[in-house]
Amino acid sequence: MAGLARGGHAPVATFAIAGVAILIGGIYLDPLSGLLPLLGVLCLMIAVFFANFWRDPDRPIPKDPGILVSPADGHVMFVRRERANGRRPSRTEREEGGIEQDELTGDWFPQPCENPLSFETEQRFVAAEGAPQDTDVWRVAIFMSPLDVHVNRAPRAANIIAMEHRTGKSRKRGPFAPAYRKESEFNERVRTVFESEDGERTEVMQISGALARTIVPWKGIGDALRRGERYGMIRLGSRVDVRVPAVSYEPQVISAEEKNPKHPKGQFIKAGSDIIFKKIQEEE
Repeated sequence: MAGLARGGHAPVATFAIAGVAILIGGIYLDPLSGLLPLLGVLCLMIAVFFANFWRDPDRPIPKDPGILVSPADGHVMFVRRERANGRRPSRTEREEGGIEQDELTGDWFPQPCENPLSFETEQRFVAAEGAPQDTDVWRVAIFMSPLDVHVNRAPRAANIIAMEHRTGKSRKRGPFAPAYRKESEFNERVRTVFESEDGERTEVMQISGALARTIVPWKGIGDALRRGERYGMIRLGSRVDVRVPAVSYEPQVISAEEKNPKHPKGQFIKAGSDIIFKKIQEEE
């Protein structure tokens, strides 16, 4: 079955074969007052649902230099300029104290990384206020509905240098707030850092939603990816956030917060084919 993501062939084939077999059986056997045909149709409907959920269409990948493509299908929730004001603490910093604790999001050391654009560890970002700084980032948040393609793609040609799984404080799983809420940024998530040949880094966060509770990476640390190459998926609805250096890139998408009448839910973008950032051209 071409066009299905990894893991999708077995459930689609199982329910499709079961549905056909039950319908054929209902013809030659006692249909049990119509229950067998009903069960067969139900199995076929489930097979169609799974086929739609696991669909993985090929996409034309832009070849323009200096662009980043969307890692996910969905509507753009917001585009924000942010600034780091904290990071996950090291063991030494925990022992020395001064850690800020949050019941939902966990422990934070109230200083960002020495170079926030290294995305060395998960950092706490807030809206950037005042004059722009060279360490600011742009964040684009993409909401994936249960009907969207769930396969995620690399926003640029790069190596994966970090990939970590995060949950809420003292949780083995979760939390699972609805993905369309801002609070969902601290849901169970997988943070991946891509580094290009010139050393520039991009952070992509795959975030579980109230329905989507399984993030499936297909690649790992050290893997080299092409722009638009598949690297994982999130099952059912969810969201994906992308952060890039604000000093180097300009957003190219329309968010729901802009209240554009043509895009009331935010611009709909497709993974691998739609451009979300363009490199700022240096003046000669």
